[in-house]
Amino acid sequence: MNNRTILSAFSVVGAVMLLTGAIVYITGWTLSPYVYITGAVLFALSRWFSPHKGGTALRRLQRQQDISGLLLMAAGACMLLTRGNEWIVCLTLAAVIEVYTSIRIPQEERKSRQDS
Repeated sequence: MNNRTILSAFSVVGAVMLLTGAIVYITGWTLSPYVYITGAVLFALSRWFSPHKGGTALRRLQRQQDISGLLLMAAGACMLLTRGNEWIVCLTLAAVIEVYTSIRIPQEERKSRQDS
């Protein structure tokens, strides 16, 4: 297995665990924050270890994805340390950043291919 395959698997498994942990947290299951945090770590690792290549704008967008991974892990910490819904703020910020970068990165890649 090469690194790209492992990173892709980390991303998919992490995303499934993130979603499962967030949904099950509502039911009050005591292990759901741990499922969420494990998913957040896997998802963030897949982002951090994927190669940052391209121009300045593309690298900036990839750094924003790195920040999104930190916010996902902060949401998990809030699940464990607070009793309210403060974790939703971190999760929402991470989701907004992920949506923005998932739209902009393909545009920047297309733009850099056309320029060269």
